[in-house]
Parts: sequence; structure tokens; C-alpha cells
Amino acid sequence: MAHRDWLGLKMELPRARRLQLTLLSFLLPLLIWSAISYIPWLWHPSIRVTATGDVDYFTEEMELPRADFESEAAKMRAQGLAVPEGYRVNPLYLPAPHQVARAFYTGFTTEPRLPGEPWLHESLGHSIRTIFWGFFISSIFGLPLGILCGTYRFFSRLQEPFIEFFRYLPAPAFGALAVAVLGIDDGPKIAIIFIGTFFQQVLVISNTVRKVDPALIEASQTLGAKGWNLVRRVIIPASITDVYNDMRILLGWAWTYLIVAEVVGTMSGITYSINQQARYRNFDNVYAEIMMIGIIGFSSDLFLAWIGRLIFPWKRTARTASPSGASKPTLAAAAVRA
Repeated sequence: MAHRDWLGLKMELPRARRLQLTLLSFLLPLLIWSAISYIPWLWHPSIRVTATGDVDYFTEEMELPRADFESEAAKMRAQGLAVPEGYRVNPLYLPAPHQVARAFYTGFTTEPRLPGEPWLHESLGHSIRTIFWGFFISSIFGLPLGILCGTYRFFSRLQEPFIEFFRYLPAPAFGALAVAVLGIDDGPKIAIIFIGTFFQQVLVISNTVRKVDPALIEASQTLGAKGWNLVRRVIIPASITDVYNDMRILLGWAWTYLIVAEVVGTMSGITYSINQQARYRNFDNVYAEIMMIGIIGFSSDLFLAWIGRLIFPWKRTARTASPSGASKPTLAAAAVRA
């Protein structure tokens, strides 16, 4: 019984246990990363040269595969020459956690190498604006269309077959066309995020709206609700909390298109910064900036979840409500009164 309670089979876990598991979900990858970074015998496939010996092409602080280093050392040893020395390290593309942590600070305080290059905070701001406008425009059209498709079979049959087809077309494939139509600046980037989220948004929201209890709709119609009143006073209130959660998930989907979108036309935003740091082989900055994208996205989702608890307070007590619920007659009566 205790084992089942710990796993939370069909029941809510205690708040303290949820917090522990949340922290553990981040701690486990960090521990694995730290082990790979700091335990020499665990991986560390490269050697950093500290003394070149008599190997002509070796230089101090040079890194090379361990097999190549050992081969050269064996040759020097066989010839009676000075043997090179070094210690095991991970490849340059896998910095240690403390290096990435330091890059979180130095990335914001280090001046760009080239004149006119944006600072890191400017690149992040540019990316956030691109995500905002792409998802905002997508939602302006996708949200009402999804509600209509989920409510009326007429709109569902008219729109969803084409949308089902179009959603399988990869958004980046429209990059060249978007540049031709919208130019090389932010227009095509916003268009890629729009294409990547709009069609999924319509289908997800329509499916959510379609799950509204038919008994609730029938009760409202029996009491005289119809047309726009039925949609506005019954269907939207009955599905609004789930639609809100869908929008949070779809916003995360928009973030996954960011890197692809920002290489369309003129490279910009955090994608430009990541590519520049990789070109300079500053992989600690690359990791830090990739993590910044995740932190911003995750933080915005937590913020939206908190907003959702404020504007939908009844959702907090929904778990303890009876399956039949007391909201059905309330919504039906509200539709008739309107």
C-alpha cells in the first residue's frame, strides 16, 4: 500500500513529495553530467598536453584523442626520446557544469567581439519578440477557428480535412517562400512560427471543445439556449480551462521552432548568438544560451500556470468535486437567462 501511495497510482501526490520529485528530475541529469565531467576514468576520451616532449607538432594545452597521444608517446619511448605528458579531459564541446554556470554571468557582461553585434540580452529580447508575435498572430486566427470547428460540424468538415493535410507539411520548407514574400528580416521568422503552430492549434483546440459533455449542451438547448448564446455561455465556459492549458502547451511548441525560424532570411536573435559562440569555440556559452531558452520557456509556462490558477479558481477544487458536478445546471441556466 505504501509503495502504491509513493507512486501515486490514480491519486494526487502530497505537495512535499511533488516538490522532491521535481527537484530530483533536474538533479539526476546534473549528477550524470557532473560525473562525466569530473570523474577522469568514467569517459574523458581526450588528452590535454602539459609537456610536448620531443613530438614536433605537440603544443602545450593542445587537446587530442587519447589513442593518438598514446601512439606518439609510445613512439618517443621506443626511440629513447622525451615522452610527452598530459592529463585526461573531455572534448572541448562538453564543458563542465561550473564552466557553463560561469558563462551564464559572463555571457551578459562580455562585450561582443565584432562592432555592431548585439549583446546577449538584446539577442534574447529579439527572440522573445519573434515568439510573441508569431504565436499571437497564430492565436488570433487559430483560437476562434478551433472553437468553431469543435462546436459546429459544418466548420469541422469544411476546415479540418485541409488542416489535417497541411499540418504534415514541415514549416521550415516554407522558409524560401516566406523570404520571397516577406523579406529577409523578422517577417519570415514570424511566419515560420505561425505555420508551425496555427494548424496544430486549430486541431488541438477543436478536439478539446468537442469533449464538452453532450448532456450539458442538451440541457442548455432544452432550456432554450441556441446559437451564439450557447457557444458564449455554455461551450466556452465549459472548455475554457482546458483550452487555456492547450495554449500553454502550444506556446512551448512555438519555442521549438525558434532556432529554425531565426535562420530564415537574416540570422538573428539567440540563434545568431549561439552560432557565433560555436564559431569561436566557446561551447560553455553555447550550452548556457541553449539553457537560457529552456529557462525562459519553462518560466513563462510556470507564470501562465500561476495566472491560470488565479483566473480559474474553481479548477483548484475540481478534483474534489463529484463526477456529476454542480456546474452543469448553472451553465445551462446562465445560457437561458442571457
